[in-house]
Formats: sequence, C-alpha cells, structure tokens
Amino acid sequence: MAKFFLKSFVVLFCVLTCNTLFAQNPMNRSNFWNRVRFGGGVGLGFTNGGFNGSISPSAIYQFNDQFASGLSLNFNYAKFNDDKLLAYGGSVLSLYNPVPYLQLSAELEQLRINREFDDGTFRLEDNYWSPALFLGIGYTDRNFTLGIRYDVLYDDEKSIYANAWMPFVRVFF
Repeated sequence: MAKFFLKSFVVLFCVLTCNTLFAQNPMNRSNFWNRVRFGGGVGLGFTNGGFNGSISPSAIYQFNDQFASGLSLNFNYAKFNDDKLLAYGGSVLSLYNPVPYLQLSAELEQLRINREFDDGTFRLEDNYWSPALFLGIGYTDRNFTLGIRYDVLYDDEKSIYANAWMPFVRVFF
C-alpha cells in the first residue's frame, strides 16, 4: 500500500510539474525575446585611390536596466591603391549603466586579418589573428550611446585601427 501511494505521489507530482512548466514555456520564450536588442554599425570611407567599408551587426540581451551582454560580428574591407585589407571576426560585448545616462563597456574582439601590400617591386601577404580589448565610457539616451573607448591590447604594427583611442556610436533597438 505504501508503494502505491509513493508511486501515485511521484506520478501526480510529475504531471503537475510538467503541466506547470509547459504552461509557462511560451511566456518565458516571449520574455527572452522581449529582452533581446539588435543594432550594429556601418561605415564607408572614400579617398583618392582608396575605399573602406565595414559592417558589424550586434545583438545583446538586456538582463536588467543596468546590465546587458551580447555578441557582434565584424567585417571590414579596405583598398588603397594596390594595397588590400580584409578583416572579419566577432566580439563579446558587455554594457553597464551605473546611472541612466552613463554607460561603461567592455568588448573583447578577435579579428582575422588578411593584408596584401604591393609597392611595385614586390608583393607581401600577411595573414594573422588580431585581438582587441576595448574599455569604454559613453553618454546614453534610450537606444543611442555616444562615447570613447580604449584598446588595452593595441599593437601599432598589427592593429587595423589607427589609434588605441576610438570614438564610437552605438544604436540598439
């Protein structure tokens, strides 16, 4: 008799628990997607004999009013006379708002760099991975952030960026 009650209790517990879990699943799914925000950046540059284009879509998850984290893909192509650069990769981004108008950020970026140099006498190809760790601060208003960031891993010879200090604009919807 005790085994029957124990088995009945276990079956009833499983049925009620599973029913409760499945009943809340659609709500949990919608809550997750309500907290996901999409954004990114697009860049174009033209000079005499040169072109630079970049695109970097991003998605973040807004954990609460102060903290968000997400991923970004990066693609950059540049051509200056006979020199070419292709950089692609991704990054992990964390955003923290200690007060509503101030945003602190940390972004770990890893790019694959493919460069071709041609000075007329010889052609050089250089392919390597380039890490960057950006720490930033910015003014934020709803979906828009304007700020500056610093690459603590900046390398003069390997980075595709001209300087360790970089202004940024972030927009997330």
